[in-house]
Amino acid sequence: MLELREVRLRRGAAVLFDRANLTIFRGDKIGIVGRNGAGKSSLLALLRGEVGADSGDYSIPGKLNFVSVSQELPRTESTVLEYVRGGDVRLMEIEAALDKARAADDGMKEAELLGDYDLAGGWTSAARAAELADGLGFEPKDIDRPVKELSGGLQMRANMARALMSRADVLMLDEPTNHLDLDAVLWLEGWLQRFPGTLLLVSHDREFLDDIVGRIVNLENGQLTHWTGNYTDFQRQHAASIQQSAAMAARQEREVARLHSFIDRFRAQASKARQVQSRIKALSKLETIATYQELESFEWEFAAASKLPQPLVTLDRVSAGYGERRVLTGVSRSVNPGERIGILGRNGAGKSTLMKLVSGALPPLAGDGGERVASPDIVVGNFAQLEVDRLDARDTALIALTNRIDEIGARGQWDEQRRRNHLGGFGFRGDRVFEPVVHFSGGERARLALAILVAERPNLLLLDEPTNHLDFEMRHSLITALQDFAGAVIVVSHDRGLLRSVCDQFWLVSDGIVRDYDGDLDDYATWLEKRGASAGTPVAPAARKDKREDRKDGAPRRQEIKSLETSLAKLGQERDKLEKELATLDYGRDAAHARKVTERHAVLLREIERDETRWLELSERLESGNG
Repeated sequence: MLELREVRLRRGAAVLFDRANLTIFRGDKIGIVGRNGAGKSSLLALLRGEVGADSGDYSIPGKLNFVSVSQELPRTESTVLEYVRGGDVRLMEIEAALDKARAADDGMKEAELLGDYDLAGGWTSAARAAELADGLGFEPKDIDRPVKELSGGLQMRANMARALMSRADVLMLDEPTNHLDLDAVLWLEGWLQRFPGTLLLVSHDREFLDDIVGRIVNLENGQLTHWTGNYTDFQRQHAASIQQSAAMAARQEREVARLHSFIDRFRAQASKARQVQSRIKALSKLETIATYQELESFEWEFAAASKLPQPLVTLDRVSAGYGERRVLTGVSRSVNPGERIGILGRNGAGKSTLMKLVSGALPPLAGDGGERVASPDIVVGNFAQLEVDRLDARDTALIALTNRIDEIGARGQWDEQRRRNHLGGFGFRGDRVFEPVVHFSGGERARLALAILVAERPNLLLLDEPTNHLDFEMRHSLITALQDFAGAVIVVSHDRGLLRSVCDQFWLVSDGIVRDYDGDLDDYATWLEKRGASAGTPVAPAARKDKREDRKDGAPRRQEIKSLETSLAKLGQERDKLEKELATLDYGRDAAHARKVTERHAVLLREIERDETRWLELSERLESGNG
C-alpha cells in the first residue's frame, strides 16, 4: 500500500534515518516509537507527502485519504456538533450540492443527491458525531456550544473527534492521548481497535500501543526498523537483537584482531607475502557490525523532604466549587506520607478541583461547616501542563532552575556545579543548560519543569498528567523515582502503566462525591463500560430536515420561552439577594431565621434548575424545527 525504498530523511543537517525500507499494507495498525526528536512526526509528514525524501523512493498506489488531527486550535463559531460533523468531507459536499439544487428548484438533482446522502449515512451523522464527542469526554451541554468558547484541551478533543468522523483510508495520530483523561483513552482504544482503515500511531503509552497495534516501527540511532507484534513483543525482540549484535560484534572483533596479528607478524617475510595479502583483502571485506549505541539515561531521585508530618493534610466535610457552581460535596479525606493515590473519574467530574482543594489553591466553599487542615510543614509540589506552560521561553534551563531556587530561599545550598549536575540528571548536559527554553521540545520542557519540582524537595506531590510529552525512558525514570519517594503522591493520569506501577489506592470522583474505589484499573474499565451502557449517549438533534418541515408554527413555544426568561430573571434577582444575606447570617444568634433563609435558597436553586432545563428543551425543539 505505502512503500519506502532506501529512503533518507534529514531535518536540517541531521539525518533522521537512512536507507529505510518499509511496506505498509491496507488495514495495518502500526505503532511508531522512538525517543523525542528521533523523527517520528517527520516520518508522518513524509508519508502524508508534506515533505520529500532526501534520497530513495516513496510510492503511494492510487488516491488515498490521509487524515491527521489538526494541532491548530479551532477558533470557529460552529458548535461542537457541527464542527465534528464537518470532518465528514464527503457528506459536507453532498449537503452543499443539495442546498444548490434546492435553490435552483432542481427536483431531479435533489432526488439523486438525497439518495447519495442516505448512502453516506447523512441521517445518522449527527448521532455519530454526538457519540464521538461523548466518548472523548464532552458533557451533553457542551456539544451545542461554539467551539471557540471551549478550553484549549476541549478544542483539541474537538479536533480529535473531527478526525475520527472523517472517512480516512490512513489515519495518523501523533500522541493522541496527551489531551485525554483515562476514561476517554479507554473509549478511544476501543474505537481504534474497531477502525477498519490503516492506522499509524505515534505514542509513548505502552498499554495503549499493546492493545491496538500489530506492528512497530522504531526510530533509533538514525535507523528505521520494523517489527511484528505489539510494543511488548518489540521490546523482547529488540533486546534479543541487541544481544545478538553484541555477540556478533565481539566475534568479529576477535577475527579482526587475529588477522591484524598475522599481518603484523609476517608482513616483512617474502615467503608469507601471498598469505599476508590474502588476509589484508579479507580484512577489507569485513563489514562493520553496528553495535547498539546506548541512549542517554536519566539518573535522578526525589531528595528527602525536610519533614514528613502525619497527616500532611486533612479535608473534613469539605465542599468545593466555583462561584455558584458546586462541584464536590462533603469530602472527608486525609493524606499521609508514603501514600500513593490515583484519582479516577470522568472528564468534568471534579478531579482537578479535588487536587486544587488538597493543595490549598482552591478554598472550601464557605457556609458548609467543613474545613481543610494542613500541616505547617507541608511542602506541596505541583506538576501539570500549567507548570510547563509557565516556563519563560526567554530563560535558559539554568536560569529557570536558579529562579525557582531563589524563590524558595535555597540559593546558599545550590552552587552552580550542583545546579548543573542536577539538570544533567534530566538530560540537560554540557552547553544545553545555556539554551533558551524557546528552543525546547514539549518533552524537554516537561523534563525541565520536573527538574525544578524535584529541587523544591516537596513532601506532597500532586501530579496532573505528568507523563504527557515524556518518552519511554523518562517515564520509566519518573516511575522509579516515585516508587522511592518518601512523601505522599496524588496523581491524575491516563497512563495506566504509571497508575499500575505507582498507586496502591484509588479515589473515585463521581456525581460530586469522592469515594474509595476498591477495584483495579481493569475493574474500572468494566465499570465505565456498564455505566456508559446504562446512561446512553447524548441525544443528538436530527442531522438534517427538509426545509419545508422547518416552517411549522412555533408561536406557542416562543411564548413559553419568553415567559420562562421573565421568570428566570426574577428568580435570579431573589437568589442574588438571598446569597448576600447568607454571607452575613449569624447562625448562633438567630438559628431559626438562618434555617429559613437556607431552605428558601435551596428551593430557589431547584426552581431555577427546573426552569433552565425547560428553557433549553424548548429552545432546542424550536431550533431543530420540531415545533
